[in-house]
Amino acid sequence: MSAPKTLPPDSRIERDLLGDFVQVVEQAAIASARTMGQGDADASDQAAVQAMRHAFEAVEMAGTIVIGEGERDEAPMLYIGEPVGAPAPAGVEYPKVSIAVDPLEGTNLCASGTPNAMVVLAASEPGGLLHAPDCYMDKIIAGPACRDALDIDAPVKYNLKAIAHCLDRQVKDLVIMVLDRPRHQDLITQIRQAGARIRLIPDGDLSAGIAAAVRGAAVDAVFGTGGAPEGVLTAAALRCLSGEMVARLRVDTPELEARVERMGIKDPRRVYTARDLAPGNEIIFAACGVTEGALLHGVRFFGDGCRTHTLAMTYRSRQVRFLDTVHMFQEPGRRGVRLY
Repeated sequence: MSAPKTLPPDSRIERDLLGDFVQVVEQAAIASARTMGQGDADASDQAAVQAMRHAFEAVEMAGTIVIGEGERDEAPMLYIGEPVGAPAPAGVEYPKVSIAVDPLEGTNLCASGTPNAMVVLAASEPGGLLHAPDCYMDKIIAGPACRDALDIDAPVKYNLKAIAHCLDRQVKDLVIMVLDRPRHQDLITQIRQAGARIRLIPDGDLSAGIAAAVRGAAVDAVFGTGGAPEGVLTAAALRCLSGEMVARLRVDTPELEARVERMGIKDPRRVYTARDLAPGNEIIFAACGVTEGALLHGVRFFGDGCRTHTLAMTYRSRQVRFLDTVHMFQEPGRRGVRLY
């Protein structure tokens, strides 16, 4: 009888780690949700970071943070290059995993109690997520129907017509999501002149990008300039959802040019697709709502525990799950578990 076949460590990521990563984002969401509306964005972010890092300590993996809270000198926890995961026993090899995190997407949203704050994590085999610098990135994001139809160098009205054609509707019927920032005033003017409708958002372009690839989310595309690390996380989600994205780093200072080169990026003017930003063969994306949002419910506390709402996706196995979970902090009281 032949010996049973074993999977290489790096091919076990989706199979073995999805549940662990769901627990990581849930624990970070619960911790940050306790700071909701307190007006302290730094405290909200720190609560998520500490809870996420503690949860990572129980995950059987050899993980490395490739996108995190910043460089080691700037971020004591979840810094770029930090190893995470449980220590492996002698003779045991845990899968090697590259991890991108946004411990609290929308710190200001959480601090003010505004919708759409969430905890986000993406993971892949080593090299499966672009090590993006902390700079701006120009982005156009749309759903699967717009595959190969977007051109980041074309006028706004061209891309709007292309999206409308792919969706079999008129430009005036489109809803475009844009971050409400002074840098986007010209973009907003061009979208309005083309006849499309706009939904301005105060923060959270990552959640907006995910929504653009989800049918029925009432948004057709996302235009604008946001963070490059968030762009990589969005790309990981889009790979799982078969969404479309084109993006380019905004490298506009000599210091940033030097940093980009040190990070191994040869062409700072390169146009990236979702596959370029998240080229992994095994990808996990997990997000847990902190405040109530269009895509995910926020954390809801009750006397003996809380309830979370999590989006969990995998690329190779093509699974998209919405998980509604009750977390018990202690033995239920006489009234039992509350499920609403």
